[in-house]
Amino acid sequence: MNSFVSHNNADVSRETSPGYGDLLDVSRETPAGAPESPLARAAMAARRHDETWPRPASCRVIGVANQKGGVGKTTTTVNIAAALAMHGQRVLVVDLDPQGNASTALGMERDNQTRSIYHCLVEDEEIRKLAQPVPDIPNLWCAPATIDLAGAEIELVSLVAREARLKRAFAAYDTSDLDYILIDCPPSLGLLTVNAMVACDEVMIPIQCEYYALEGLGQLLRNVELVQSHLNPGLAISTILLTMYDGRTRLSQQVADEVRSHFGDTVLETLIPRSVRVSEAPSYGQSVMTYDPASTGAVAYLRAAREIAHRAQRDGHSETARRA
Repeated sequence: MNSFVSHNNADVSRETSPGYGDLLDVSRETPAGAPESPLARAAMAARRHDETWPRPASCRVIGVANQKGGVGKTTTTVNIAAALAMHGQRVLVVDLDPQGNASTALGMERDNQTRSIYHCLVEDEEIRKLAQPVPDIPNLWCAPATIDLAGAEIELVSLVAREARLKRAFAAYDTSDLDYILIDCPPSLGLLTVNAMVACDEVMIPIQCEYYALEGLGQLLRNVELVQSHLNPGLAISTILLTMYDGRTRLSQQVADEVRSHFGDTVLETLIPRSVRVSEAPSYGQSVMTYDPASTGAVAYLRAAREIAHRAQRDGHSETARRA
């Protein structure tokens, strides 16, 4: 594992929106390169305050899953990973989505010659050999996906222990040099997603703050229960993140309240607002954390990542807590 060490309606006020804090109106973005703006100052102050985020006692393997498309799985994976890495955590992103959007957002080369996570699942290649350092973000690596992964669902069917291929790959090397492994799952409940759930310890579910947010969530929860019962008893839903929140609409607040009433403390306090910068960043091969760190989206993901890091300390799983 030494190769890793070497190198994301208008009557609803902000005050009544949990976790929205002092973010500016989501309809107004702060241009990049405006360090004197209030939002930029807030971002820089948050970074200074959070320079020493607690490191987990052992590597946390988190699958980011929701079979509904367009809820922010890839965006969440990329930006949470970038924010963690920017605060000293050692992070590996495993792109398990055949679309490869996480790989694109992290600036990975993806051509016919690229060795990808497909070769790990189907040909038993070590993830360590596939992982590439992410440009401009120290402590962050990505095991990319290519279009070959689209055929993996079919090819895995005939393989022995097909649901545990990724878990076996993780077990093949020492993860002590990593603090987090984030797995970006495809928008389905097929074999690739099952492989992620068998391989990980925790599931993070991004939920869009819109009408169809909870549709299909029940099936995802049932699948998690099935994996817990038959394949991975230690699996837990540790984090739910509300995305695409628009404080100007009553609907977003209603969805947020509904999710919190069902899942309680599992839901992060931070809400991820709609943000043009978050949508633009992948087209430049970047996370929003590097593309425009002063934007509302970047500040929100920074706060969400901070919550995730500090929850390990709160629950007694941090390196500091274990030494104490």
